[in-house]
Amino acid sequence: MSFMHLHRPLPLIVLACALGLGAAACGSSSPSSSSSKSAAATSAPASSSPSASSTSAAASEVAADWVAFFDAKTPESRRVALLQDGTTFAPVVKALASSSLASEASAKVTKVTIVSPDQATVTYTILVSGSPALSNKTGTAVYQDGTWKVGIASFCSLLALENGGSTGSLPAACKTAS
Repeated sequence: MSFMHLHRPLPLIVLACALGLGAAACGSSSPSSSSSKSAAATSAPASSSPSASSTSAAASEVAADWVAFFDAKTPESRRVALLQDGTTFAPVVKALASSSLASEASAKVTKVTIVSPDQATVTYTILVSGSPALSNKTGTAVYQDGTWKVGIASFCSLLALENGGSTGSLPAACKTAS
């Protein structure tokens, strides 16, 4: 896939997004008031949860948490809390947050599929200044410690993309993430 059409260098965009990402927002948080950041379609296999309403509620939590993780207004400590095993990545989240592009990054969730009680697939777009920078990406959210969080594999995938596809300088936890 070519990102040549972007007006900003891809590594800076991904870096900014990762800064704004931090992790999915806490399950108790609400999505941003901006409709461009909080739209979410939900779906799930019939056998993945006890009821459609609980599946819908979980999918809404996943979407809200994912959006909060990428929201530049979300405090750094909250982003760390919204990332699977976030304390491992706290220095990375802090470093990313210092980017000037981080203040322009956000995410729009377009679909959440609950695949098990502790895992969901998320389709999302990263926006920079409201314009799509990475469209229709697929990621994983995990339910950990009572909160839906951005999965390590998704976060590390974005870090690798920012690093030109190389995983050599990524945190050790990324090398073991599936």
